[in-house]
Amino acid sequence: MKIAIFGASGATGRLLTDRCLADSHTVSALVRTPSAFPYADRVRVVQGEILSSTSIAETLVDADAVLSALGARGLGEDHTLERGIPQIVQAMIDAHVSRIVVLGSAGALDTAMDKQPAWQKWVVENIVYKTLLKWPVIAQRHQYAALAASPLDWTMAMPPMLTNARGRGRVRVDPDALPPGANRIARADVADFMFAQLSSDQWSRKAVYVSW
Repeated sequence: MKIAIFGASGATGRLLTDRCLADSHTVSALVRTPSAFPYADRVRVVQGEILSSTSIAETLVDADAVLSALGARGLGEDHTLERGIPQIVQAMIDAHVSRIVVLGSAGALDTAMDKQPAWQKWVVENIVYKTLLKWPVIAQRHQYAALAASPLDWTMAMPPMLTNARGRGRVRVDPDALPPGANRIARADVADFMFAQLSSDQWSRKAVYVSW
């Protein structure tokens, strides 16, 4: 399979690139600085910006599917997802590429905390999501809206806090809310889940919560 990866140079993106190469897939990756990308000699690198429609289209040439680990570049106001994802969606439509699996976050939907204790739900929804993570949450909601409105075959993985811990090789997946007690998960396990969705239609056109 030929897979286009956006956000490949980030922590989760590198894991996704590794999974694809380990399974003998052909990868194209859009990166700003090829010299800093550890897989540059093993993938087709497109140097450019995610807000460039030309760079996106070049990354999608001959692709069968897309993985995106794009995210906000900090806690402040950031329009990477708000502007980048609609461009990726349109470029995929133009290139007749349908399948995309993206990294989201638990705050992308209002239902995230529905299975947690009432006090925790209140704190996260009224303090964390509206102050500390205000802009990242807004960005993720833009991403979800762009995918949901598209005709693409999309899946959005929505984890709680990501860590760089060793993966456990198992996850809990829930389409309705974060599973009870869910508060973190290793990037490695999220990358495994996302990669597996390339060959599965179980969560087609759905955003699902993924956690330990």
